[in-house]
Amino acid sequence: MPAENMSDPHWGPTHLTDLIVRQQPAPATGNKLRRDTTETGFALRVTAGGARAFVLNYTTRTTGRERRFTIGAFPSWSTTAARQEARRLRQEIDRGADPLGDLEDARTAPTIAELCDRFEAEHVMRKRASTADDYKRMLRLHIRPHFGTHLKVADVRFEHIDALHRKLTKAGSPYMANRCVAVLSKMFSLAVRWRMRDDNPAKGIEKNYESKRKRYLSADELTRLISALAGYGDQQIANIFRLLLLSGARRGEVLAMEWGALDFSAGVWTKPDSTTKQRTDHVVPLSAPARQLLSKMQAEYIRLHPQKPLPQYVFPGSGALGHVVEVKKAWRAITKAAGITGLRIHDIRHSFASQLASGGASLPLIGALLGHSNPATTHRYAHLFDDPQRAAVERVGAIVTAAGSNPAARSNTKEV
Repeated sequence: MPAENMSDPHWGPTHLTDLIVRQQPAPATGNKLRRDTTETGFALRVTAGGARAFVLNYTTRTTGRERRFTIGAFPSWSTTAARQEARRLRQEIDRGADPLGDLEDARTAPTIAELCDRFEAEHVMRKRASTADDYKRMLRLHIRPHFGTHLKVADVRFEHIDALHRKLTKAGSPYMANRCVAVLSKMFSLAVRWRMRDDNPAKGIEKNYESKRKRYLSADELTRLISALAGYGDQQIANIFRLLLLSGARRGEVLAMEWGALDFSAGVWTKPDSTTKQRTDHVVPLSAPARQLLSKMQAEYIRLHPQKPLPQYVFPGSGALGHVVEVKKAWRAITKAAGITGLRIHDIRHSFASQLASGGASLPLIGALLGHSNPATTHRYAHLFDDPQRAAVERVGAIVTAAGSNPAARSNTKEV
C-alpha cells in the first residue's frame, strides 16, 4: 500500500474532520491517502477525479497479510461514523477476523443458479432417465425462476422455500409443490456436504396431504384397452403397453429393456440396476403370453432385417439414450380410443398388483414381483385382499351354518 507524502502538508497525518475531508485536494493522477492520527489504520482516500472514501489498513492475524478495506464514500459516511466503524472493525480484526476477505468470499460465493447447475451435473445425471427428466423439469419450470440467478446459496432462507411451496399449492399443484420441496431439500443437503452453507433451509416445510391413488383397470376397461392397442398405428409402441400389462414393470424399465437381459429358456427377465428404483438387479419371471409377445417381436425383427444383429434395446429409439423415451402422447391417444379416462401409465402397474392380490398372492410375493425394497410400499394393496378374505370367511360361515342345521353333523362335530 503506498505511503502518504509526509512532506506535503495537504497529505500529512491529521485528525480527520468533515471540513478537512471536504477541502482535501485531488491528486494529479491515481489516488492518495491522508492518514488519521486518532484511529490506527483509518484514512481518507481521494482519487484524481475527486471521489472521497474512508478506508482501513490492517494486517490479518492468521496470515500477516496487509489489507485495505473500504468503509464507505463521503459524504454518505460522515467522518465520525466512518471512524467508529473503523474502530469496530479493528476490534474484530484483533480477534482474527478479515473483513476484506469476508467481503471477497461473499462476492464469489455460489449462487442458487450455480447450485442448480452442479446438482444437475453431479446428482441428477445418476438418476434413472424418467426421474432425471422430472428433476430437470422442476428445476427449469419452478425452482430456477423462483430463486433467480443472483441469490446466494448462503442467503436462502426457510421463507424462500416456503413461498415457492405456497405459490404452487395456490396455483392448484399441491403434489408438485411437495415434489419441489423434496428436490430442494436434497439440493441443500448436498450444498451442506459441498460446504456451500451449514444448514438445510428446506427442513420443516409442512407438506400438502397426498392421498394414495387407487385407480385400477376394470375388467371392461381392460377389454377396451386391449382392443385399442390392437388398432393403434404404431405396434412397437402398443407392445410397450402390452408388456406393462403383462409384467407390472415400471415404464422406464420396459422402455430400457434389452434383448440381452431376456432368458427365453428360463423364462426370466433380469432388470439391470441402472433401470430399477431399488438400484439392484431384479430377476422376475415372464409369463407365457409375455414370452410369446417378445419372441414374436424378435422373429419379426429378424425377418425384416436378416443381415443385421438384434439391436441392444427391445424398443430402439433415435435419441441419445438409444431407446424409446416418451410414450405419453401415444397413451393419451390409446386411452381416448378405448374410452378410458383418468388412467395414468403407472396405474397399469397398480392394476397388475390388484390382479395378483385378487388371485390370492401374498403381499411379500407382490412386493417381490414389483421390485419393492420397502414393504410399506406394497402394503397399499392390502385392501385388495377384501374379496378373497370375504370368500374365505363365507366358506367358514357356510360350514358353521350347515353344521348348525344338521343334527347328525352336530353330534359328530369335534372341538377344534
